Amino acid sequence: MVYFIACIKTDINGKPQRYQEYIREVEPIVKRFGGRYMVRSDRVTNLSEEWKPDRVIIIEWDSREQLEQCFRSEEYQKIAGKRENSVDSKAIIVEGSYYEGNGTGISDTD
Repeated sequence: MVYFIACIKTDINGKPQRYQEYIREVEPIVKRFGGRYMVRSDRVTNLSEEWKPDRVIIIEWDSREQLEQCFRSEEYQKIAGKRENSVDSKAIIVEGSYYEGNGTGISDTD
């Protein structure tokens, strides 16, 4: 499994309608390429003064190839500017499998 994790600051330039358009338009693209939203929430409790995202998104994919195909697709490229020009976002890709615990504190993919 591959996870795309994004943290969003929404109040950077006063263009919330552009980001709302992006949110509506991106979901069917992600799903078409096999992505599954695990978390998409603005109910974020900040535990650090240095890191205060307003929104967190976690999308699960079966493979990194699916994720890359989605974000490189012509469909996605057409709407990417709506996010890029309306919010400050930081994202990471994490590869691994669902962790049920094996008593060691280390995932089976480490």
